[in-house]
Formats: sequence, structure tokens, C-alpha cells
Amino acid sequence: MALNNRKVRVLIIDDSVMVRKMIADALSHDPQIEVVGGAPDPYVARDMIVELEPDVLTLDIEMPRMDGLTFLKILQKHKPIAVVVISSISQAGSAAALEAIASGAVEVLAKPTSAFSIGNLAEQLPRCIKAAAVARLRPATGATSGASGAATPSAASIARVSPGVAAGNWNPRQLICLGASTGGIEALTEVLTHLPGGLPGICITQHMPAHFSKMFAERVNASCAFEVREARDGDMLTPGLALLAPGDFHMTLKWVAGGYRVELNQKPPVHHCRPAVDVMFRSVSECPGPRVTAAILTGMGVDGALGMKLLKAVGARTIAQNEETCVVYGMPRAAVEMGVIDRVLPLKGIAAAIVEGVQAQATAPASNFSSVNKPT
Repeated sequence: MALNNRKVRVLIIDDSVMVRKMIADALSHDPQIEVVGGAPDPYVARDMIVELEPDVLTLDIEMPRMDGLTFLKILQKHKPIAVVVISSISQAGSAAALEAIASGAVEVLAKPTSAFSIGNLAEQLPRCIKAAAVARLRPATGATSGASGAATPSAASIARVSPGVAAGNWNPRQLICLGASTGGIEALTEVLTHLPGGLPGICITQHMPAHFSKMFAERVNASCAFEVREARDGDMLTPGLALLAPGDFHMTLKWVAGGYRVELNQKPPVHHCRPAVDVMFRSVSECPGPRVTAAILTGMGVDGALGMKLLKAVGARTIAQNEETCVVYGMPRAAVEMGVIDRVLPLKGIAAAIVEGVQAQATAPASNFSSVNKPT
């Protein structure tokens, strides 16, 4: 994914010499990436950005003289550039990383703390850097008092999505499935905070490091008309509840005793991802008679497309975010090109489309779901 047949130029900003070396080593084996320099703090980085004109920055949050979050906000205001944040997985680090996304960062990765996590970084970082290099940069959403900087919608604005939807008489086999990756934190916040309460259960897979997912769920929960939290093994997905796959765990659903039960596992990554959207979508397609409204949002790669094909084959209503509003139009593109998407919509239209899909699924004949042959 080189830019106009040239390498992606990367500047590493971190106060630790060791971490700068680890990041440089992680990128050194990719022929499409060139590390053009390393800076120990934002003041040095400022001059290097002017001199070296990098395409992407990797940015630490906790640094002397000026923290990375303050620098990011200044940078995105005066000289927007693609930024991949590499942050501590502590509670403070996770919170700051989510605020960095709201302030314009493209992606967030966990800072390596062991030989195992260094290996993870070496696998993930080159893909993230190349995705960031071609990402559609978006304006910062401002300070974060709610979910990742999104303004909390009023009760009236939520009700306008679909008046009276909270009183819906849903089929117990109904559920909503959402999948996202790069840019998905802000996209999911937009969708979830504009859905009304009382909908069927919502299952969500967002590519995100361990520990960050819990913080994200807590923050978006504060702005939603229903409960949002990180999934636990054995949870039952019920109306008015949204469950987010924990970082580093695949999430699957199984139909038991008249409801959907969540199961978590650490089986091998799929499409280099754990959690993977395809794993969740496939598990839902294998439940008896599911009535699904599924949406695939911004993200690099192809995760979710094959799973969406399986859902479509069992009668799901399928939605994809359009190219113009995606940070990275990878996952939605793959599903659209596979021919398994009913509606391609801008981000701001997806919440209403989900409600329409749920309402249609509630009254659809059972024969639409029970006898469809699933593709291999």
C-alpha cells in the first residue's frame, strides 16, 4: 500500500530509546515502509515533521515536556497528519488513547510490555501504518465528557430515529450485529448513541487491544439509551443490551434456552485479528432461525465480508458504511464487492437503517429464515 509507488514515510515519537528501536525494528521488514527518524518528545518532533515530511507518525501519550495528547491536538489543528497512537494499557493510558482517537488519531495500539507483545506489535503495526497512510483524516470531535468525544444526543434526537420504537414487540431470535476496525471507535459511537432504547440485543466486534475495549464500552455507555458493556463469557444477550467483544478474545453467540448466549475464546486470530468480525458473524449465522440486522463499518482489510455473506444467506438485513464517510474503506468495500450488502449508507444514516431493518425482521415470515442454504 505504498503511496504513488513510494514508501510510506514514518516518524516515531517516544521518549524511550528502547521503544523507538522496537517500533523501528517492527517496521524494518516491510519493504513499503521507511522509518525516516525518531523523536524523544513533541518539541523535537515538531522540527522533524517540517524537515522530513512524514506520511504517518507513531505517537506515545506519556512524554516529558509535552504529553502526546496535547501535541496531537495542536498538530491536527495546524498541520493534520495521520497518527497511530501506541499507548500504555493502564487505565489512564487506555483513557488517553480513546481521547486521542476523538482528537484525530487514526488508530491505537498497545505499547509492548513483553516479548509476546513485541511480537504482536511487529505483526499489527505495519498493517496499521499502511492503512493510516491512506486513511481519510477527519476533524477532531472535541473534548470527551461522554463517549470518545461524541456529543450526547438528546432524548428528542434519539426518538426522531424511529418514534415509538422502544415499544417494539421483538421476536426473541432478533439481534443486531456490528463490526468495525480502523476508524470504528468513532463510527460505533456515532451509531450507538443515535439508536433508541428497547431494541433487540446488539453484539459488537471492534478490532481493539485488550483493556482498551472495557474503557471504550464504559465511555460509550454513558451516552446511550441502553446498556453497553464489555462481554463476559456466558452472558445472555437480551433486548436493551449491547455487548462488545473484549480485546484479544473472539466473541461467538449460541442459541440456548430461548436466547443468545455469549461465548469467548482465544483461538487463533482470523485475518490477523482477535477479536474477528467474521468469527462473530459466522456464529450467528449458525444459530437456528436468526433474524439479524447487520452492519459493517469502516476498517482496513476484509474481515467481516465472508461472515456477512453467511448472514445474508440466512435472511439478514445487511448494511455497509459508504466510502465517503469511512476512515478506511476496506472491510465495507470487501462486503459490497462480494454482493452481500442491501444498503450502502453514509455513517449518519446507519442508525435509522438499523431500526428499519429491525422492524422489518420483526414481522418477516419465519420461512424466510429457517430453510435457507448457507454458503460454504
